Amino acid sequence: EQALTPIPSSPSNGSSRKLSVDEMYLSDTGGQYLDGTTDITRTVHWGVPTPLQKEAYTRVLMGNIDLSRLVFPPNTAGGTVESFARRALWDVGLNYGHGTGHGIGNFLSVHEWPVGFQSNNVPLAAGMFTSIEPGYYRDGEFGIRIEDIALVVEAQTEKPFLTFEVVSLVPYDRNLIDLSLLSPEQIRYLNAYYETIRARVGPELQRQRLEEEYSWLQRSTEP
Repeated sequence: EQALTPIPSSPSNGSSRKLSVDEMYLSDTGGQYLDGTTDITRTVHWGVPTPLQKEAYTRVLMGNIDLSRLVFPPNTAGGTVESFARRALWDVGLNYGHGTGHGIGNFLSVHEWPVGFQSNNVPLAAGMFTSIEPGYYRDGEFGIRIEDIALVVEAQTEKPFLTFEVVSLVPYDRNLIDLSLLSPEQIRYLNAYYETIRARVGPELQRQRLEEEYSWLQRSTEP
């Protein structure tokens, strides 16, 4: 057997560098909890993003929203609808090279087969959990991904159609959103999502007396 080279568990002078407010940061987070598994990615910029960074981020967000609010017939395969997450990027000749989403386990795999948006995944059905995670990457410059977990639910339609309910309650980075690109429907979706975050997360932060975090949440979820 070959000995495996250990991966350094702490920064070193050879690999580390100073962080600055002048670049984008992609944080892919997750954990195992008694009531489920999380896999959430947010991209942030604490300084002044370039016009390309801002447009790319906004188009990734548009794709996330468009797929999340999609209403579709039962027994629809994920691969049939995943292009909704890419359309805003495709409109300006951009794309990403990874899958649009995967099933989420419950104390199992974070990437759980057979749910997802590839051509060989099973059709979507109510009760399934999947990630929705479009992105955009520019080699050597920056990377963007916005990943939420969504539950497949019945839509409020006359005939039994399906849609998604996003269960990841984390605001997006306002500093990177170009509102002029968003449609009225996308803005309404965003505001409804922010209202949900305030209603569900706000009281828990207050209960734990996390005042700084509560103030950040209120600022980050303004209409």
